[in-house]
Amino acid sequence: MSNPQLLQSPSASPTLVPLSKPPSQGNGGTTVLPVQSAPMLQKNPRGAEAGLASSKIEAVASPSAMENPLSVKAVVTVKPSTSGLLSKMGISGGLDKITDLVGKTLLLELVSTELDPKTGQEKGTIKGYAYKKGHDKDEVTYECEFEVGEEFGEVGAIFVENEHHKEMYLKDIVLNGFAGGPLNITCISWVHSKYDNPQKRVFFTNKCYLPTETPSGLRRPREEELAILRGNGQGERKSYERIYDYDVYNDLGNPDSDADKKRPVLGGKELPYPRRCRTGRPRCETDPQSELRSGSIYVPRDEQFSTIKQMTFSAKTVYSVVHALVPSLETAMVDADLGFPYFSAIDKLFNEGVNLPPLQKQGFLKDLFPRLVKTVTDAYQAVLRFETPETMNRNRFFWFTDEEFSRQTLAGINPYAIQLVTEWPLRSNLDPKIYGSPESAITTDIIEREIKGFMTVDEAIKQRKLFMLDYHDLFLPYVNKVRQLKGTTLYGSRTLFFLTPDETLKLLAIELTRPPTDDGKPQWKQVFTPSCHSTGMWLWRLAKAHVLAHDSGYHQLVSHWLRTHCVTEPYIIAANRQLSAMHPIYKLLHPHFRYTMEINALAREYLVNGDGIIESSFSPGKYSMELCAVAYDKLWQFDSQGLPNDLISRGLAVEDPTAPHGLKLAIEDYPFANDGLLLWDAIKEWVTDYVNHYYPDPSHIASDKELQSWWTEIRAVGHGDKKDSPGWPDLKTLSDLIHIITTIVWVASGHHAAVNFGQYTYGGYFPNRPTIARTKMPVEDPTEEELKIFWNKPEVTLLTCFPSQIQATKVMAILDVLSNHSPDEEYLGQDPEPAWKEEPAINAAFKRFHGRLKELDGVIDARNNDQRFKNRNGAGIVPYELLKPFSEPGVTGKGVPYSISI
Repeated sequence: MSNPQLLQSPSASPTLVPLSKPPSQGNGGTTVLPVQSAPMLQKNPRGAEAGLASSKIEAVASPSAMENPLSVKAVVTVKPSTSGLLSKMGISGGLDKITDLVGKTLLLELVSTELDPKTGQEKGTIKGYAYKKGHDKDEVTYECEFEVGEEFGEVGAIFVENEHHKEMYLKDIVLNGFAGGPLNITCISWVHSKYDNPQKRVFFTNKCYLPTETPSGLRRPREEELAILRGNGQGERKSYERIYDYDVYNDLGNPDSDADKKRPVLGGKELPYPRRCRTGRPRCETDPQSELRSGSIYVPRDEQFSTIKQMTFSAKTVYSVVHALVPSLETAMVDADLGFPYFSAIDKLFNEGVNLPPLQKQGFLKDLFPRLVKTVTDAYQAVLRFETPETMNRNRFFWFTDEEFSRQTLAGINPYAIQLVTEWPLRSNLDPKIYGSPESAITTDIIEREIKGFMTVDEAIKQRKLFMLDYHDLFLPYVNKVRQLKGTTLYGSRTLFFLTPDETLKLLAIELTRPPTDDGKPQWKQVFTPSCHSTGMWLWRLAKAHVLAHDSGYHQLVSHWLRTHCVTEPYIIAANRQLSAMHPIYKLLHPHFRYTMEINALAREYLVNGDGIIESSFSPGKYSMELCAVAYDKLWQFDSQGLPNDLISRGLAVEDPTAPHGLKLAIEDYPFANDGLLLWDAIKEWVTDYVNHYYPDPSHIASDKELQSWWTEIRAVGHGDKKDSPGWPDLKTLSDLIHIITTIVWVASGHHAAVNFGQYTYGGYFPNRPTIARTKMPVEDPTEEELKIFWNKPEVTLLTCFPSQIQATKVMAILDVLSNHSPDEEYLGQDPEPAWKEEPAINAAFKRFHGRLKELDGVIDARNNDQRFKNRNGAGIVPYELLKPFSEPGVTGKGVPYSISI
């Protein structure tokens, strides 16, 4: 094949721009007209402040000295779309098949970092067409040769135009032939077809620049790329676009299908909430406040799960659980309200399974869920058989004991709820005129009887020995609303624990409260305690089931969804709108944002939506997300999201400069805190090294316009409903920036891992963590029939309170998927980003970070083998491994990915 066509910009003296495209797209080989200034790529929605770097910087076509040109070869690596299982899943889009790429091209344009010294304007780009040169099953390569004159200067960016009719996924571009060695440009991005959008894509080299340090030739492309990413806030977004903008949560309900499916808008004065990505979909006919739901939800193209990653099907598997597996279960289980008749029937889920109907796609289900769906006779007959959770493998009666109930508050999947009791007696802050007496029914006598002479209540509080799960004031306002729904009930609850000398928690008492009802019933509250008598014993088990349902709802809605997935989305949107891809802080944060917006969109579509998995299977029902918004309003603030401050805010630690990590823990054997603080320190040290390198002069933080705009937009827009609330740190110093970044990184990695990847381990056997309590306590305003069943068959009362068969199996299938690491999981500190490897000081800092995480892995193993730590070691106890940094694929109960990708 002859050399590809090469287009070199002609010489010109006036200021010039092309007729056919904006100036930042290059002007080599095009017709030009003299103009006074260069236009932007598109109208800037934020006005002049965030527009061009300077109106005096204009695109010109300038000569390049060609006496001794360098021959430079560009090698473009493209990832082809996958086939096989993906096609079975019905996933469309992606790159053409390899055979479709033959003869297709990419137009490349080299951009100089320098202005023309004679004119003070941008140098013309050097253009060339890249043609396909080779391929294997994983990659396709394109090549293009350039003649680069000496005066062109250093290449700082490259424009790419995709000549195909479909989008392409570019892995990287390597420019070979420079004296200093190959120049790497990491893309990791979808490039739209020019037939969809004529704007070319710009990719900058891997070198980082603060805004004031940006080479003169790259200032305008830097600003224009940010303007493209911000968009103009108008119209419905298209699937190939990369526009980041904000909207409220107004797409959870579906009022056009049924008035009962209307859901309140989350975000605003009435229900403050973080913002999500704007899609621009039309509004509902019956409720103009609600966005019309459709079959897909827009997220910026590069935020979507990449179909080119072999076996990365986590998000699509969530989709398939809802659209294939759940309908099969509903067909197999006709009665949606049917509970389990015996505990042995629950065990059958693991050893016999549920026969699925002989549907045509059953082989597809088996391929998607090899852990769950087993072939019985042929591809059309299968059974859903759950893997036995590790907790059950070690001790099939683990869920039954008070000791395990208590241990899991420190080493389970919701270690964020337990708090120190600091005042006595306990009182509600709710209006007594509406909710009844604020005094708790848990008295001093009850606690001191259960402590059995260890100490008085006053002494226990003074010595920091009393702890509590407090779901009273958050849940109580929803009790009467929830009780109007079919098949569920709710209480406000308080659960008290005592810290014993061996650092374990003794479960003391549970208080359940119902406020006064609309039909005139007075407030009802009762305290339940451990008992040796059969009646008290069964009431105690029922009370624990209710508290576990409360804890499951709080875990899923607050500790998990709100505090990781939901609050992180505005960080991602703001970063892409305000931080250039060349900004060092963008490069630091980027791996922690991968796929979060995609999984959040899927959650809004299938999990937290009206009538979704959460509403149909968790106690708050249709009020689940409304309760989540109340929790955000009353409980969330940024400065308590970092682990040390979180522990301090809950009374689980106090500052102590002489103690490890600068904290003295109230419970020394607190596995989540013990391991988490080591991980927090490792993250903070890495972030500190990184920030110090790029900000040797701390004054540059305050003058960094991109950085300041990012942080301002997070507070004022992304979390604008709480912009005037306490807890937002200033961004003026190195320590401010280090604290902010470390907190965001922790939330996306350690926090999410701690509350996510143990879900099947602890929730797979649902009696350990029922997600819903369907019936009230038999002693609350009992009917004669309820009492008769309880007295004669208390086990039936408990099983009826537990989730129904369809609720339990749906949630178990979802938890199995959510707890699964894909084969290509990207774990925190395992592999550096390309830009980090190219900067020696950063590469060295990352290697230290990786080394600390390897050490943490060993420390956790040693702790789990140390018999002194009774909350993570003992007969039948699952070791605490949720914060072990690395993992194998599958449901392992360990591993900390960079980002919230599932």
